[in-house]
Amino acid sequence: MATTVLTATYNFSAYMIYLPIVITLTILVSQFLFKNSKTFMIDIFHQKKDIAMATNSLFKIGFYLLNIGFALCIIEFFQIETVERLVVALSKKIGGFSIYLGVMMLLNLLLFLKGRKHVLNKENKIKHENINL
Repeated sequence: MATTVLTATYNFSAYMIYLPIVITLTILVSQFLFKNSKTFMIDIFHQKKDIAMATNSLFKIGFYLLNIGFALCIIEFFQIETVERLVVALSKKIGGFSIYLGVMMLLNLLLFLKGRKHVLNKENKIKHENINL
C-alpha cells in the first residue's frame, strides 16, 4: 500500500492574502482615476454631463474587468513551503501587479488627454474657419 506524504504549504494563505490586496488596489486606483477624469470627460463631450458620466462609467467597468481579470490570470503560486518564500512570492506578484496597474492608469490618462486635445484642435479649427469667413 502506497502512502502519501502531505506537506503543509502556504499556497492557500498566499491566495487569501493576494486576492484582497489586488482587488482593493484596483478599486482604489479606479476610484481615484475616474473621480478625477470627470472634468476631462465633461470637456471632451462639450459640457454634456450625462454622456460624459455614462462614458466615464463604461471606462471604469472596463478598467475593473481588465485589471481584476489580469490579477486572476497571474494568481498561480508554486509550492510555497516557508514563510520567507511566502513573503517573496507575494512581493513579486503584488509588486508586478502594482506596476501593471500604474501603467494601465497612465494609459487611461493618456486616452483622456488625447480626447481633450482632439476637442481643443477641433474648436480651434472651427474658430479659424469663422474668422476667415
